[in-house]
Amino acid sequence: MPLTTILDRIDEDLPNALTRLSELLRIPSISTDPAFADHCQTAADWLVADLQSIGIKAEKRQAPGHPMVVGHVDGDGPHVLFYGHYDVQPVDPLDLWDNDPFDPRIEDTPNGKVIRGRGTSDDKGQLMTFVEACRAWKAVSGSLPCKITFFFEGEEESGSPSLVPFMRDNAEELRSDIALICDTGLFESRVPAIVTRLRGLLGEEITITGPDKDLHSGMFGGAAINPIRVLSKIIASLHDETGRITVPGFYDGVPELPEDIRAQWEGLGFDHEKFLGDVDLTTPAGEHERSALEMIWSRPTCEVNGIQGGYTGDGFKTVLPSKASAKISFRLVGDQDPHAIRKNFRKMVQDMLPPDCSVEFTGHGAGRASHMSTAHPAFDQARQALSDEWPDPAAFVGCGGSIPIAGHFKDILGTDAMLIGFGKDDDQIHSPNEKYDVESFHKGIRSWARILDAMTR
Repeated sequence: MPLTTILDRIDEDLPNALTRLSELLRIPSISTDPAFADHCQTAADWLVADLQSIGIKAEKRQAPGHPMVVGHVDGDGPHVLFYGHYDVQPVDPLDLWDNDPFDPRIEDTPNGKVIRGRGTSDDKGQLMTFVEACRAWKAVSGSLPCKITFFFEGEEESGSPSLVPFMRDNAEELRSDIALICDTGLFESRVPAIVTRLRGLLGEEITITGPDKDLHSGMFGGAAINPIRVLSKIIASLHDETGRITVPGFYDGVPELPEDIRAQWEGLGFDHEKFLGDVDLTTPAGEHERSALEMIWSRPTCEVNGIQGGYTGDGFKTVLPSKASAKISFRLVGDQDPHAIRKNFRKMVQDMLPPDCSVEFTGHGAGRASHMSTAHPAFDQARQALSDEWPDPAAFVGCGGSIPIAGHFKDILGTDAMLIGFGKDDDQIHSPNEKYDVESFHKGIRSWARILDAMTR
């Protein structure tokens, strides 16, 4: 069946696709709040019924938290798994929404039509782009082009506590040739992008204790150790004058960027001055001689996320505190080992402690980076398919954040993942007045149809 016929079907059916998406968006499937647990069940039921309506063997699988939705289609050629999540973030503060967040509506904006409501971009609108592509394909040809597994979870916005156990228990069923994830966006809201690298994340909280209680700084200042001063020295020592991180062994496993990827990134025309200027900054502050894009996508970081100690209320209090604490996060790349870094960081802190001070450590997660090999033919096939659909040619890009599911596919199932999404920078995900451009939804559906065609020729 010619691809053009399927694309025509997608164009004709767009009003109906938007209606179906609106039905799903009206379900307040907020995963983190137990008051909405029944709505998460309803959203899973809706997806099962929708998949079944296009001939997919789908069912709801109960989990300790919210249910999974799993569907299967048999076929020849590659086996593709598509992942998305049907749960959404809470809507607070409700008074900042222009309309009911679960009453989606199409709005005209200076940049085109958008669909407004919670979950439009993250992730119901994105999830439905793939489902709608499959619906059009089935309507035109009577079948889908290859073997496909659909895998939707309902706890992504609340830490995915049920995900890893479910994947391990059902690994044989979920294993595929390639996994597709639609939970990312267009680069600078215009360039179709395939994310091939995700940074890992390590969180550490340290609490320095000196005297056994807060002290009067006039009576004890100078003679007694001040935990804030100790903490400040530790924090200041984490970077050298060139911006490099000083934790022993920190750069073990950090690769240099391949020249072909570097050239591709340079071709994106990223404007770091505008990037920083948008938040009222002017100068990159990380490692010297690294571009801003390189620092965000392919270099590790160490950042202080919060400091607490002493008196922080209004006015002034001349106190010498008993304790001082900081929350410090490390973004990781390549083969960096978060557990080795944690061990080395803690030893570094302990070695810097003066007499009369002790330290308590609290770990807050430790995940490795994910790096998808573009050697799999699906990557070039998808990049060409995206380039055929969008005005700008598609690019392999990095992501400064962490998307654990991609790593789980690799570690648990042995499957590489392609992260392809159509969100825009101004979609306001997790915020009031979230939206998804109708163009992103429409061209996203067309993009998946092209990708399936390219992968199954």
